[in-house]
Amino acid sequence: MTVIRVGIVGYGNLGRGVEHAISQNSDMELVAVFTRRDPATVKIASNAKVCLIDEAKEYKDDIDVMILCGGSATDLPDQSPYFAQWFNIVDSYDTHAKIPQFFDAVDAVAQKSEKIGIISVGWDPGLFSLNRLIGEAVLPVGSTYTFWGDGLSQGHSDAVRRIKGVKYAAQYTLPIKDAVERVRNGENPELTTREKHARECWVVLEQGADAAKIEQEIVTMPNYFDEYDTTVHFISEEDFKSNHTGMPHGGFVIRSGESGANDKQIFEFSLKLESNPNFTSSVIVAYARAAYRLNKAGDKGAKTVFDIPFGLLSPKSAAQLRKELL
Repeated sequence: MTVIRVGIVGYGNLGRGVEHAISQNSDMELVAVFTRRDPATVKIASNAKVCLIDEAKEYKDDIDVMILCGGSATDLPDQSPYFAQWFNIVDSYDTHAKIPQFFDAVDAVAQKSEKIGIISVGWDPGLFSLNRLIGEAVLPVGSTYTFWGDGLSQGHSDAVRRIKGVKYAAQYTLPIKDAVERVRNGENPELTTREKHARECWVVLEQGADAAKIEQEIVTMPNYFDEYDTTVHFISEEDFKSNHTGMPHGGFVIRSGESGANDKQIFEFSLKLESNPNFTSSVIVAYARAAYRLNKAGDKGAKTVFDIPFGLLSPKSAAQLRKELL
């Protein structure tokens, strides 16, 4: 059995999840974790090396796929094209509106280096993207709906934490049940942002902070809360640490359409996740296998989940898949 040698860039929640996912795949081994921190201060779960990120290119002959676990705002726009100079890469870039430009930037480098760069891997973008595509292809007459939650939004939680006077905060995205049922009933409603999701914030204040002022700042925050019905709860630090430090998430994609003689058809894909970063990590590791196989077959350049045959994600052979799963 060929063993795929993997490297990890960044060791936060996603990086730790990738390390664990690699340990569940017998055809993979973790070679090294690369970090901006002092390697001596980074304790990992495996026996892999921990190195400074600047040392990564020295491992170009020892790593088959580099998994990039940085953030989409500031890390990946620089890191993905940079590491594609020497490695096949997989990342989880999730700024949907900027994916076309990001793809082009990675593709330009990966074509030249003759490497594979699979971008925007996870569950949205990623698995949800695939199901939106399948739904529209199978039911060309209809409407597609994506609902997120119940789940903790890391970006929105961070936005609340940045408000002066906030010590801790967690924000949950909640699909509106009535809207979901209307879609599942085949009504094909036109829904506004406010009609699809609500937001719920659980906040610990700094001593002396003005709760009313902070609540107003939250519910009127542009691009985050102003278009939603938002509820703010102020709680104790003890309550927060007991009940709001996990990272659950999930959601569903629904295609409501017609086929034949106006037959109503509902296509739905859903996820219920106890750990958002750990599930995302598992998806990324499967796509690392595909990146390795594509490159070994002579392919190169940037790819998205739309470009990857599903069979390449599995450690099983094509013959096994036909026998066991088809």
